Amino acid sequence: MPAKPAPIKKAAPKEPAPKKEEAHAPAPAEADPAEVAPPAEVEAPPAEAAPVEAAAPAEGEAPVEAAPAEPAPEEPKAPTPPPADAAAPAAEEGTPAADAAAEGAAHPDAAAADAASIEEPPKAPTLPPPPPPKEPTSEPLEVTVEDKSDTSVTITWSPPKTIPDNSGLDGYTVEITKEGTEDWKAANEVLTISCRYVIKNQTTGDRLLIRVVAVNPGGRSPPATITDPVLVKEVGARPKVRLPRFLRQRYVKKVGEKINLVIPFSGKPKPVISWLKDGEPLDPKRANVRTSDRDSILFIRQAERADSGSYEMCVKVDDFEDKAAIIIQIIELPGPPASIKIVDVWGFNVALEWTVPKDNGNTEITGYTVQKADKKTGDWFNILEHYARLNATISDLIMGNTYTFRIFAENKCGLSEECAVTKGEATIVKEVIDYKPTPFVERDFTEAPKFTTVLNDRSTTVGYSTKLLCSVRGCPKPKIVWMKNKMILNNMDNPKYRMISTGGICTLEIRKPGPYDGGEYVCRAENTLGKVDTGCKLEVKKPVYADADKDKEEEE
Repeated sequence: MPAKPAPIKKAAPKEPAPKKEEAHAPAPAEADPAEVAPPAEVEAPPAEAAPVEAAAPAEGEAPVEAAPAEPAPEEPKAPTPPPADAAAPAAEEGTPAADAAAEGAAHPDAAAADAASIEEPPKAPTLPPPPPPKEPTSEPLEVTVEDKSDTSVTITWSPPKTIPDNSGLDGYTVEITKEGTEDWKAANEVLTISCRYVIKNQTTGDRLLIRVVAVNPGGRSPPATITDPVLVKEVGARPKVRLPRFLRQRYVKKVGEKINLVIPFSGKPKPVISWLKDGEPLDPKRANVRTSDRDSILFIRQAERADSGSYEMCVKVDDFEDKAAIIIQIIELPGPPASIKIVDVWGFNVALEWTVPKDNGNTEITGYTVQKADKKTGDWFNILEHYARLNATISDLIMGNTYTFRIFAENKCGLSEECAVTKGEATIVKEVIDYKPTPFVERDFTEAPKFTTVLNDRSTTVGYSTKLLCSVRGCPKPKIVWMKNKMILNNMDNPKYRMISTGGICTLEIRKPGPYDGGEYVCRAENTLGKVDTGCKLEVKKPVYADADKDKEEEE
């Protein structure tokens, strides 16, 4: 007898199908119940295979609201049911592939549409351009030995000059080999980022060839190798050049002077001393070197300009060395200016121009000295000294004279022995001036008398002399007359009055006036063009103490 549909209800819950399949699946609520095979006609499968018909609602139950999300699959009409082992995984997993297969069986049109959409080839995505190939760096720079002992060597170097931006730098590999072999081995197992490395565990007395390789994603750079083999041996004292302070700057001497430079040094064992001039060995005909255990002496008997240059002293002990550079400059008097010319002459002025000397004496020109000479006397006089420009204007020359000019160049040694002289001469032409004086028109200065300062009223005390002042102008000189109460005063008749008239200032001095000297005074100025008066009132007061004495006498 066929199995009951209870196992089918047990497997009814199921994951919803993807939304894409929901769009093509019809709602199971509208499906005809007759299309679904009754469970009585199907041979009862194992419990694990029940989910195949889980999408169909049970007989006599209402459809579930979530049914639209999952279509009801049509029962496959297979002659023989699948084995329980094969059906169980499909029922348990409930994969989308099983749902899609069931949906395709129920709705062949939707399945065909999905297959068409799947079979359509997707468009190829636009890929970015491939990155440029990575390149190795250039070789490291300045590989030198910093220190060493009986079992180790310490080296230093500088980063490569060229490091590609797209590759960068991963680190450095230090490789060593013994002298006479080509069996290079890496001294560091792991790349080092530092530009300093200590090569350890070496045998005393071995001579090592050392090189450094920079590594990045682009590969290995060319190796940077120390030129001479490095002896693994302890150094007693490193070499050191003790350059005197005055030699740390440019050392200047004049031509013909001697040079005797003593430069101390230190190092153990005894260092090897070498000298170079501009990168070349010294010429024994020009310079002598004498070296002792403590210092080295550079001696030149008579300096010449060819002895100028950069001298380098090198002190070397085994693989260590120290260098000191000395710049020597031999100078002499400069030559004269290359040319000089008179540019212009006008009035009392002459404009000159000249060019720098062809020979500056191996040092810079500090100035020029300009001289002039009058053709009449021929004596030279300095006009400008320590003048730095290449043109000048000479002024305050004498009219009618003819001048010649010459110029000396000057540097640290002094003035040049020769000078540059103007080829032509500068004549200060005497200009003919046609002077036409303005005709003289005599001015009429005649003027009627006029008081510029008038008399003012005054008061004085009995017994105290006083003065009356006024000022007057006029042409011809006016005659001054003083009047008192309309009566003319004459100092000859009365010595009490003194009348003075000087420079237009008129003064009337009244000596020790009395009570009766008060009144109206008038000063009159008169000439041929007219006359004018000015007047004032003079009040003569009694002293206060006199009134007090009089009252006292009356009381007595």
